[in-house]
Amino acid sequence: MGAGAKHRSVFVDRLLATLVHLRHATTHDELACWFGVDRSTITRAIGEVRPLLAERGCSVSQGVRLRTLAEVIDHLGTSEKTGIIDGTEIRVRRPAAGRKDRDQFISGKNKQNAIKTMVVTDGDGRMLFCSPTEPGSCADITHARQLVLVRLLADGPAVEILADAGYQGLGAQTGGRVITPPHRKFKKNAPDWYEEMYERQRKTHSSRRIRVEHGIAHLKNWRALARHLGRREHMSDTVQAIAGLLSHQQTADLKLARQM
Repeated sequence: MGAGAKHRSVFVDRLLATLVHLRHATTHDELACWFGVDRSTITRAIGEVRPLLAERGCSVSQGVRLRTLAEVIDHLGTSEKTGIIDGTEIRVRRPAAGRKDRDQFISGKNKQNAIKTMVVTDGDGRMLFCSPTEPGSCADITHARQLVLVRLLADGPAVEILADAGYQGLGAQTGGRVITPPHRKFKKNAPDWYEEMYERQRKTHSSRRIRVEHGIAHLKNWRALARHLGRREHMSDTVQAIAGLLSHQQTADLKLARQM
């Protein structure tokens, strides 16, 4: 504690530089010119502040923050709200040639180099949780199992979780707590009555879980997540820091709306 070079900028300036970098993907060279310091000073400041923002978790009310998936499940059970989960991918730079894990970042969905995170929102689209990132080749359902979602739902309170077709199979493992779109029983020559029923059920489910897509869209409005050109090792902190900042903004907007 106390070792190393002393900071030339106060903490507020270091925090402001980190926020501008996350919101607008401003380069370290540009920030160094704005604050009148060296580029290495900005790099050091962002590297110190970004993990602090990631550790804050997502704000759901005044003084209440959710930092783990277990806390999110407990919050949904206590508040009797429906949760919505979905995976989203963020494009990253292609790993250097010769790396053993180079193919792991290739997304089978978008055929691009990406990392993946699982987003959890409530029924209103408010951000509750963003998981640490995984390579783009990881399937959505595999990522959910790695986050021990099945065990948390089995041992935790009775909650309803909406998910898309990428999570089909979790419903049976969680006693029906994860609700996915209906399976299509007829692949060919389906009766007209079945097509009508299937489309009605699919649209009803889609209209209920569309809020998570809105939450992901708000995340991607932060330029650092539109396409990441920095080091992939920092992506977990970047995603979780932005999720916490977004949830704080949503909480403040909700409080203002109630006062009006």
